[in-house]
Amino acid sequence: MSEASKYFNRDISWLSFNHRVLEEARDQSLPLFERLKFMAIYSSNLDEFYKVRVAEYRNAAEQGITFTNVPNPAKILKKINNIVSEHWLEFSHILKKELLPELEKNQIRLYQNELPENKQQLNFLREYFYTEMIPYLQPVLLNRGTRSFLRDNRLYLAIKLYRKKKKSDQSKGRRARFALLKLPTNDLPRFIKLPRIDEGHHYMFVDDVIRYNLQELFPGYDIDGSWCITVARDADLGIEDEFWGDLVEKIRRNLVKRKTGNPSVFQHDRNMPTDLLNFLKETFHFRKQELVEADMYQNLHDFFSFPNPYSPALEWHAPKPIHPCELEEAGSMFEAIKQKERILHYPYQSFDYVIKFLNEAATDPKVEEIKVTQYRVASNSAVVNSLITAAHNNKKVTVFVEVKARFDEENNLYFADQMNKAGVKIIYSIPGLKVHAKMALVIRRADGIRKRSFAYLSTGNFNEKTAKLYADHGFFTCNDEYIDDMEHLFKFLKDQTQKPHFNKLLVTQVNLRKSLMEKIDREINLALSGKEGYILLKMNGIQNRELIDKLYEAGQAGVQIDLIVRGICCLVPGRSFSQNIRVIRLVDSFLEHARIWVFGNDGDKEMFLSSADWLNRNINRRIETAFPVEQPALRNEILTILNLQLKDNVKARYIDKNLKNIPVKNELPQMRAQQDTYNFLLEQEKMSQTNTKTTIH
Repeated sequence: MSEASKYFNRDISWLSFNHRVLEEARDQSLPLFERLKFMAIYSSNLDEFYKVRVAEYRNAAEQGITFTNVPNPAKILKKINNIVSEHWLEFSHILKKELLPELEKNQIRLYQNELPENKQQLNFLREYFYTEMIPYLQPVLLNRGTRSFLRDNRLYLAIKLYRKKKKSDQSKGRRARFALLKLPTNDLPRFIKLPRIDEGHHYMFVDDVIRYNLQELFPGYDIDGSWCITVARDADLGIEDEFWGDLVEKIRRNLVKRKTGNPSVFQHDRNMPTDLLNFLKETFHFRKQELVEADMYQNLHDFFSFPNPYSPALEWHAPKPIHPCELEEAGSMFEAIKQKERILHYPYQSFDYVIKFLNEAATDPKVEEIKVTQYRVASNSAVVNSLITAAHNNKKVTVFVEVKARFDEENNLYFADQMNKAGVKIIYSIPGLKVHAKMALVIRRADGIRKRSFAYLSTGNFNEKTAKLYADHGFFTCNDEYIDDMEHLFKFLKDQTQKPHFNKLLVTQVNLRKSLMEKIDREINLALSGKEGYILLKMNGIQNRELIDKLYEAGQAGVQIDLIVRGICCLVPGRSFSQNIRVIRLVDSFLEHARIWVFGNDGDKEMFLSSADWLNRNINRRIETAFPVEQPALRNEILTILNLQLKDNVKARYIDKNLKNIPVKNELPQMRAQQDTYNFLLEQEKMSQTNTKTTIH
């Protein structure tokens, strides 16, 4: 058996995940606008995939180089494009045959490649074109040698047209001409609402409003047709050497270059005539491997903004986040953490307590120092505001800002500047590494001696907006061993010349890989000695071959292994070398984002929460943390949530040996993990409230 067959390709595996997202748009049990949202997520995911991953394959194929474990990038690139073309056909079918009819049943009509018959609406379209659109439209006739530029992720109409014949030219044939028109989707809505003529609501793509009036822009020509195109450009910032010069300044300069990067994909309407497609390929120097056939309408992440005239009907509504009574009763987060360690489960429980924790640190007179890592924060960040407040209150605040967080570089630089102006000490990216750990450390001192201090560690970002959508876990503690480890880790972030020793934390670049290998070996030895060996891993992705091989070894030794992997999965289940391993993928309305590692340990289970997936980038090129959950009550709470996910037979899928998403079919009652998790935590909260009242009485 070939070495490659033991591992799925990273990016082909990712396409399997994104196809699972697309499947959610077919789920008739979901509200209609939730299904549209999944169409938008699929499209948005794919855009980023082409900007980042496909761009790397294109560059490698162009330069004749290979990736680690990818001997033929051009072959993979071709396979990716073929798969995506197939998915776009399915996308088109879902939209036209399933979702548009459902919209019409609800008296919402989205015209596609057709005009309304009502004269009032037609007149509106004409007037809208002249009053709202024309100022933004700049048609360009293309000639051989035309110097023009297709902007990143913008919609264009490619137009085929002919000069109108003069009476003297009736006997002459006409040569096809070509033109481009950028659609004004940055200035106008993608979906134009038409005047109401009945009980229904009517909308048109801005694309079609322009098509209807296109002749007005080319009065001397006959329009043969128009077809939509888009270009996604390489999102790499092109920083070849991070180890010399001012890295932050390099990132600032190169951000403006992102919009002009090399094309990684040219998507075009599959019905575009060959002569126009060939002309565009030649004019803009596209190559065959950069072409992907798509539908008539592109950039359909715009469905995020499709108007719902019946809102909040036809939408999915997240359950109201739980506010634990123990935290409410305690008033002070510090007092609550002194009582016992706490774990919050987002978005089922409120992220407000993280903000409250930082605000309390900002105003507590005993707090001298606050240290935080920042990877992705909200656009109007309450977390950043808390840190600025702390600096204004003469606290020593240090924030490690990862300015290489892709697509968040500009946001992170902006907030770094704001914090720096307020007196916060900013430590920027480490050359060659990304800091992905999620942690906050609050140090209290009196007379120069450290007193009871507090720590927060999480599987997710300090982002109050994504905390409403991403399923993560946040851990609060005042245990001195965690505090000591985190102080050492923050020192390591400032100076990597001396690697620290950790008692509690597992940290990449220091002890994480070795510790994982040892824990898997322990389960192997247990299984070989006739005892139960068990491993349960939940992550967004698993790729690292050394760790995958260790799991294969464990499975062959008799260790039972459950994997809950939302995204990339390079481990191949269902083969002779992957005995006793099952892989579950869970896609639902919340994004499963938590990383949890459980080792059976002969009945005394060990559990770690982490910021790290088992992708090569996490293991080799990032600073990540994993932290143990040792309190039995907290550990059991998380195990209950994990077991709900393992039993899910509604949204869970098995990943099979062919990378297919196979529905879980059994005779058990329906279990939908995300709903059941909320109900479990709600029931826990009711019991806690009852106990609190009993204690008071």
